[in-house]
Amino acid sequence: MNFSEVVDPTLSGLIISVIFGAVIIFYWFCQKSPPKNESEDHEEKESKVLPTKKPKPQAKLKRSSVPTFTDPLLYTSLKGHGGAVLGLHASINGKYLASCSDDRSVRLWSVKDFGHGNKCVRVNVEYDHAKLVQFSPDSRAFIAGLAIENTVRVFKLGKKDDGVTTTCVPIEGDFPKYTQADLMSIGVGSSASGGSFVMTAYRDTTIHVRNLKGDILNTINSNLGNNNFASVSPCGRFFAACGWTPDVKVWAVEFTKSGDYRDVVRAFELKGHTSSIWSFGFNNDTTRMITVSKDGTWRFYDTDIEYDKSQEPYFLNSGQFEVCGLSPAEHECLVALSPDASVAAVACLNNITVFSTATGDVECNFKEVHSEIITSLIFDIAGRYILSSGDKHIRVIHNILGYKETIRRLQLKLKKEPASSATRERLERQLHEAQKNLAKIQSSSNGK
Repeated sequence: MNFSEVVDPTLSGLIISVIFGAVIIFYWFCQKSPPKNESEDHEEKESKVLPTKKPKPQAKLKRSSVPTFTDPLLYTSLKGHGGAVLGLHASINGKYLASCSDDRSVRLWSVKDFGHGNKCVRVNVEYDHAKLVQFSPDSRAFIAGLAIENTVRVFKLGKKDDGVTTTCVPIEGDFPKYTQADLMSIGVGSSASGGSFVMTAYRDTTIHVRNLKGDILNTINSNLGNNNFASVSPCGRFFAACGWTPDVKVWAVEFTKSGDYRDVVRAFELKGHTSSIWSFGFNNDTTRMITVSKDGTWRFYDTDIEYDKSQEPYFLNSGQFEVCGLSPAEHECLVALSPDASVAAVACLNNITVFSTATGDVECNFKEVHSEIITSLIFDIAGRYILSSGDKHIRVIHNILGYKETIRRLQLKLKKEPASSATRERLERQLHEAQKNLAKIQSSSNGK
């Protein structure tokens, strides 16, 4: 028995017409209301999922609407990189500033030309980009930490036939890779006997001491839980690391009288914090160090000690701090110490605070120095400027507190000197020069 045998023919035709009409209406409706595309469907699904944690504050900084940083103490902004500047380092001879960027270049800036055309030499990083850069102690070469390959490349500085133009050529063969963790810090050290080493520190607890060809001379387990920061001292004798534990560990690299590598020994530790240490800094001759911690404090130490006789560093000063209202307990901080150890600068997110290490008094709070998180914070070798990176630009800020601290220190020394002495005359000349430089900066700043 089929459908036509149990239904009246007229009724059957009516039913078929209704069904046919319904099909046409359904087809027309689908054409008027196309299905959502994949991105809309993905967004709808994401909107139904509640976030498990608050978004990181760093994400708020990555916006193009942040105004250009302006301040009376801003000397200049170095422009030229096409991508984010990831690292900075000043040569010990005071001539160059090196900057590396994700635009696959390293630029060498002439320090004496800051503010006068900002002359620089571009060095291409083939097939990769550098996230770290460090000059050698003799300022004749620099090393770059490569982001993709997670290794180190060495570049040698030279001169063209005119004897003036700087050239830079990569030395063939990158360092052997370490595949267990990301490269975090690099540095180059040397000894009075002529021995040299390269430090490579990683995001786990591994630190390698290498020769200039990249061969591993010694492997150190920092036992810090993880490494937050590591650095070679400006004097080239030491390297140090901090991490999850509340202390900084410092090692000395020893060489023979003929300059051959001998050993790495534990020199001393900086203690006193109650939580993880974010960062630390050396002064030029490694007689002073400063630390900043998640516990919200900075600590200042005298490290001019005889570590081989088990002498411990002397605690000098400390203080609680925030960087433009931001707590170091919530945001990772960078710290830099001026060459004479009188001034410290701390960066948190895209803000910088400058204070005296002797008194703890804050001199300057610079807000939104960069449109993104500050990636590097240093002083130039002469201590005249504070330099930072965090977007495509490098900020060069007058270290006005450095001049004030120099004047204060010279005035104290003059009070102890006899009325007529060669030392007094020298101190008076230095005082006059510092006062003149300070007046010049203040006059220029007031005119902005």
